[in-house]
Amino acid sequence: MSSTLALNWVGYKTLVWKEITRILRIWIQTLVPPCITMTLYFVIFGNLIGPRIGDMAGYTYMQYIAPGLIMMSVISSSYGNVVSSFFGAKFGHHVEEIMVSPLSNITVLLGFVSGGVVRGLCVGIIVSCVALFFTEIHVKHPLVTLSVVVLTSIVFSLAGFINAIYAKNFEGISIIPTFVLTPLTYLGGVFYSIHLLPDFWQTVSRANPILYMVNGFRYGFLGESDIDLKVAYAIILVFIFVLGGFCLRLLSKGTGLRA
Repeated sequence: MSSTLALNWVGYKTLVWKEITRILRIWIQTLVPPCITMTLYFVIFGNLIGPRIGDMAGYTYMQYIAPGLIMMSVISSSYGNVVSSFFGAKFGHHVEEIMVSPLSNITVLLGFVSGGVVRGLCVGIIVSCVALFFTEIHVKHPLVTLSVVVLTSIVFSLAGFINAIYAKNFEGISIIPTFVLTPLTYLGGVFYSIHLLPDFWQTVSRANPILYMVNGFRYGFLGESDIDLKVAYAIILVFIFVLGGFCLRLLSKGTGLRA
C-alpha cells in the first residue's frame, strides 16, 4: 500500500469513527426521535386508519406501509446526519483543518457520507424492530432490501453534504428538509400505491425520485412494487453519480468553505 493510499485510509477511518462517536454520544437526538415519530405513524395510520382502508396489493395496510415508513426514517436520518455534521464543522471553523490536511477530496466526502449511511442504517434497524410490534415483517429479497437502503442512504447523505456546503446559517440547513424533502417523501408512495391515482397524477408521481427508492425497498420486503426494479436501481445510481460528482466539484472549488 502506497504512503498516499495509507494516509487517506487512516484519514477515512478517523472521519468515520468521529461520525460514529458523534451519533452515539448524542443518541437521544440521533436515534430516538425517528423511533418515536414512526411509532406514532404505525399507531395512527396502521392501527386506527388501516382497518378502514383494508388490504392493499394483497397485504394488510400496516404491512404495506411498513417498508415505506422505514425508508422514510432512513432518508431523513441520512440527510440530517451529514448536513448537521458538516455544517457544524463549518460553523466551528474546524473544517479548515480537514481541508488543509493531505486527505483527498473524495476521502473527505466518503468519510462524511459513510457517517450518514451508518446513522441511516442504525435508524432503519431500530424502526424495523418497532414495526415488529405492530405487524409481521417478512423480507422476501434480502439482497434487494439491503442494497436499496444502502444506496438510498448514500444519495441523501450526498444531498445533505451539498446543503451543508451552501448553508450560511442554521436556517439554511432546515429549508430543504422542510420544503423539499418532506413533501417529496410524503408523495413518494409511502402511504399508497400510485395505481390508485388518476393517470395524470401517476405520471407526475414518476418524476419524484423517492418513489423509486420506496418501491424498490418495498419490493425487497413484499415482492410488490409499482415501479420496475431495474428502473429503480438505475434512477438511484444516476443520482449517486450526479450528486457525488457535484460534491467533489464543490470541494475542489472551495465553495462555501473559503472566505
